Amino acid sequence: MSLNILVLGSGGREHALVWRLAESPSVAKIYLAPGNGGTAGGAHSKIVNVPDLGLSPSEFGKLADFAVKNDIGLVVPGPEQPLIDGVADAFKKVGVPVFGPSKKAAVFEGSKTFSKDFMDRHNIPTARYGNFSNYEDAKKYLDEVDYQVVLKADGVAAGKGVLIPTTKEEAEEALKTIMVERQFGSAGDSVVIEEYLEGDEISILTISDGYTYFNLPAAQDHKRIGENDTGLNTGGMGAYAPAPVATPEILKQVDSQIVKPSIDGMRKERRPLVGVLFTGIIITKDGPKVLEYNVRFGDPETQTVLPLLSDDTDLAEVMLAAAEHRLDSVEIKLKENAYATTVVLAAGGYPEKYAKGDEITVDENDLPKDSYVFHAGTALRDGKIVTAGGRVIAASAVGSNLREAVDKAYQALKCIHFKNSYFRKDIAHRAFRAADKAASSGITYADSGVSVDNGNLLVQRIKDKVKSTSRPGADSDIGGFGGLFDLQKAGYDTDDTLLVAATDGVGTKLIIAQETGIHNTVGIDLVAMNVNDLVVQGAEPLMFLDYFATGSLDLQVASDFVSGVADGCIQSSCALVGGETSEMPGMYPVGHYDTNGTAVGAVRKADILPKTTEMQEGDVLLGLASDGVHSNGFSLVRKIIEHAGLSWDQKCPWDSEKTLGEGILVPTKIYVKQVTPSIKEKLLLGLAHITGGGLVENIPRALPPHLQAKVDMSTWDVPQVFRWFGKAGNVPVDDILRTFNMGIGMVLIVKRENVPKVKQHLLEAQQAAYEIGSLVAREEGQPGCIVENAVNLY
Repeated sequence: MSLNILVLGSGGREHALVWRLAESPSVAKIYLAPGNGGTAGGAHSKIVNVPDLGLSPSEFGKLADFAVKNDIGLVVPGPEQPLIDGVADAFKKVGVPVFGPSKKAAVFEGSKTFSKDFMDRHNIPTARYGNFSNYEDAKKYLDEVDYQVVLKADGVAAGKGVLIPTTKEEAEEALKTIMVERQFGSAGDSVVIEEYLEGDEISILTISDGYTYFNLPAAQDHKRIGENDTGLNTGGMGAYAPAPVATPEILKQVDSQIVKPSIDGMRKERRPLVGVLFTGIIITKDGPKVLEYNVRFGDPETQTVLPLLSDDTDLAEVMLAAAEHRLDSVEIKLKENAYATTVVLAAGGYPEKYAKGDEITVDENDLPKDSYVFHAGTALRDGKIVTAGGRVIAASAVGSNLREAVDKAYQALKCIHFKNSYFRKDIAHRAFRAADKAASSGITYADSGVSVDNGNLLVQRIKDKVKSTSRPGADSDIGGFGGLFDLQKAGYDTDDTLLVAATDGVGTKLIIAQETGIHNTVGIDLVAMNVNDLVVQGAEPLMFLDYFATGSLDLQVASDFVSGVADGCIQSSCALVGGETSEMPGMYPVGHYDTNGTAVGAVRKADILPKTTEMQEGDVLLGLASDGVHSNGFSLVRKIIEHAGLSWDQKCPWDSEKTLGEGILVPTKIYVKQVTPSIKEKLLLGLAHITGGGLVENIPRALPPHLQAKVDMSTWDVPQVFRWFGKAGNVPVDDILRTFNMGIGMVLIVKRENVPKVKQHLLEAQQAAYEIGSLVAREEGQPGCIVENAVNLY
């Protein structure tokens, strides 16, 4: 047999496919459309790039004509979009076999809602979910579920249509992003809202002819750009196989409960899967569950699993047999006792802005045995291979164990050179961490990274500071199993009193604290985010509990942080009655920690705010000055700082007496003592804490539906910090108004006749306040808050 093959695509996946197909004695020539720099210019005698053949639906006819004219005996589509658009059907119409699914079968990747319903119909284990094409229905579902969710745009969104919010507010914003703002285009016509699952993820690539199938070794890839799986998502920075977490028992479950029911179900629904079924699986405490289906080879999993095929397995014959529905007529074998690893070399700046056109050189003679170089984002220009994408090139290697495979891959990577290249240095770290843990014996808790002694020392170090927050009703003596509070001693009639609780964190502001080594201010932030949310309900904060989690307990860092918490409690007259310090090696990178806080307050039933039934047109909005960015919008803050090329130790652009780190870590202002006198005198109709969402999103939360807040930004001077960020990031005005507080950290809603008395209380508390607007009638369809004079902010 002398077979001509047409492969569609230009990435590392396609380079790996043509590399393996070219080894087949049955293959005469391989045409790659469009190909890349590694397959261009006669790099291999069997491989020819055909860059003028497009992959869009309008050019499928051209592809089919090319196949007929060049006696193509097999087509292998690489990317998903042509398959979803029906490229396989175009070739089948002219009698050319295709190793890839029909348009009907490609819907398993093209529509996540279809796939989830399919799993449900065939009892294939997956996360709890709901499918929605209506925004209001989806929003209602979010309000009802009691678990963390993942939101997925239904269609193909270039790998970016999956959002993982951590709070209900973030989930609502994610839903808006997909269905209202339409950031993923038509992919967001429908959305899947499903339960967030925890566990190790694996990828199973299954070769199928619609009846018979063969599972390739389980792979585990690394999507995040940074070490320890941190930073932005990418197309994949590396992979390894077989993944040790996929034990024989797990693989047995995967095959019997997931793969076989999937292949059989697809055929029974008249959508037989021909080609590769890529099943993303998460291994939960309840067993393996499906995250998603893809209907093609993955990247970089392909570069990892293909080198594990035995030398006598003819991939061309296997693919042709699958395309002709006779996969059982060929034998597929794997190398024994073999592991493979792929490490991706990316352009500096990826997955954001990066350069193109830099020359690439490869020291071919220095590559270790059983290692391979696969091009992805490369091109041939003027006889030189240059960078042409974000994930530029990858090194793969095979070894008798995983450590050998990883070491070889990194050794091969040293043979590849181009300007500002970047790669992760910890590919397969999860497998090695698990192996080290399993291999060790007779270790102590301290050996595992947890020091009980350090925990006890921390309690002793902060005890005096915590004691200083004591108030009537609480003794603030930490070290027990919980904190007690006596409402009667605090002066409350327990028959007429409600308890109010709030819980919150500090968000990504913590990253800056950890990068600058300034840890005492974020403790104040933690208290502020909670007690400010209590006071807007008319409640007096009574007690506070903090949670501090880290990979390795640093006594100084932890005590600085708790000292800040105590300072925040003092500012809010709130007793710090206890908390939890958790040391979890492996959960957090070195030097990193996370935190959360819970505040409990009390309010008499008659004093609960807001009093929406008493609000009327003409009621006044008083804005209380903020101290800066407070604790929201820090993902945008860090993005702009990175864009501006600044470091935290440089001079602060809006405050020359501070470093940039000090300027941005000014803690969230606590407004408890400033507003409490007015609350006690029943002078306030409501309050709004200006956090994420800014003025436009937070003020309406305190208003009845028939009233609208009208805010005039000319009534106060917007602090320079916000003007600087707006200008440095060229941030759209509408966007910055929904991100930052713009100089107003709390808004009071007051009857006109009560304004002088409220202002007097604020003056006595040395709190700057401005009349920033009033309430007006709200017509149907209008927003809850409109902002005037917001132009020329920067």
